[in-house]
Amino acid sequence: MTAKALRFAMVTTFYPPYNFGGDGQFVRRLAHALAGRGHEVDIIHDVDAYAMLSDGALGDLEPEPEPEGVRVHSLKSSLGALSCLATQQLGRPLIHGAEIKRILAQGFDVIHFHNISLVGGPKILGLGDGIKLYTTHEHWLVCPSHILWRHNREICTGRECLRCVIKHRRLPQAWRASSLLKRESTHVDAFVTLSRFCADKHKEFGFERPMTIMPSFLPDAECGPDPLEAEDKEQKPYFLFVGRLEIIKGLQDVIPLFGDDAPAELWIAGSGGYEQTLRDLAGGSRKVRFLGQTAPEKLRALYKNAIAAITPSKCFEVFPMVVLEAFREGTPIVARRLGPYPEIVDQSGGGLLFETREDLKAAIGTLAGDRGVRDKMGQAGARAMQARWSEGVALERYFSLIHDIAETRRMPHVLDKFQAGEEGQTIGLELE
Repeated sequence: MTAKALRFAMVTTFYPPYNFGGDGQFVRRLAHALAGRGHEVDIIHDVDAYAMLSDGALGDLEPEPEPEGVRVHSLKSSLGALSCLATQQLGRPLIHGAEIKRILAQGFDVIHFHNISLVGGPKILGLGDGIKLYTTHEHWLVCPSHILWRHNREICTGRECLRCVIKHRRLPQAWRASSLLKRESTHVDAFVTLSRFCADKHKEFGFERPMTIMPSFLPDAECGPDPLEAEDKEQKPYFLFVGRLEIIKGLQDVIPLFGDDAPAELWIAGSGGYEQTLRDLAGGSRKVRFLGQTAPEKLRALYKNAIAAITPSKCFEVFPMVVLEAFREGTPIVARRLGPYPEIVDQSGGGLLFETREDLKAAIGTLAGDRGVRDKMGQAGARAMQARWSEGVALERYFSLIHDIAETRRMPHVLDKFQAGEEGQTIGLELE
């Protein structure tokens, strides 16, 4: 018998090319992986939000091509930033609500919410029918500034929200003092997060619903041989940082260790508002190289040829994709002992952790001085990625969750789509 495809709706504030961080890329990767398995995916995202946060500069951005089975709904309004401000303040999609409701009424089996902060707020969770999932890409459910970075200067260890949002130069959200989020959360069948740390942090800050740990992943299509791979035999050894150049990313604690006596160089791929401060800190050091914003297709060789990827974030990450991008190339990480990194290193054996400057200096010296140690950790990371964070592993867990919810809710129209096919497979679950 032939299994039928499932219909998915992905609801997210940001989606490429109108996105800043990893949440939009995660949605795109998941949507493409689902479409590659024969499912249909509709994506709803808010261009007004991107325009507002980029000072209205959409530039020459054009929607990227999508595979068969993926349809993108880009929300725009003549009110622009006012539409987003209304959502941010009221916790509901005041301007785009009718359009979102119309799309979500089209009979989806699964509605998967991601970053909903400016596309609809908590009220959007009640729109549409079907199995509803919510993935926490940040800490928005418990933090008005999304990242638990208190007063824009330190990790948050206790709520001081009103003073904090003012420090972040954001408007306080009146709906957070109400029961709106708690009420609307009842529409969600499962809250999903990408690390145990993130689940624990939500619980610590008062979010009452349990969370399901779902592995992040890199698509199979991005894990084959790198067509641009090249290694300059005369190239000096280097450590690599990839990411936004902001104070929360912690590079200011790394750059001072790469003076003239450093055992390797530090290459920095990325740009951001803290870049000039970091350049001033480097002071023209010949051991620190700023590469600027780097195209994804050029990053693979940078990862592969690096001694290690340094991930020194000072804030609570959820699950940085930098880790998997490094592991894919057999490159270990050097990470601050904070957030999900202890969990990742413990599960993979793919790197070293640091707390102090002395720890970091020792980790740099160990990996730069012993290629065998570096390669052993890199290979451990690559094996862990295949075993824990590959596309097949992630989607098997994803579809198992959907199947379990369908059974609990007694949804035969969804369960019927999981019937075994002629080749002994279940749609979405590729049995080995």
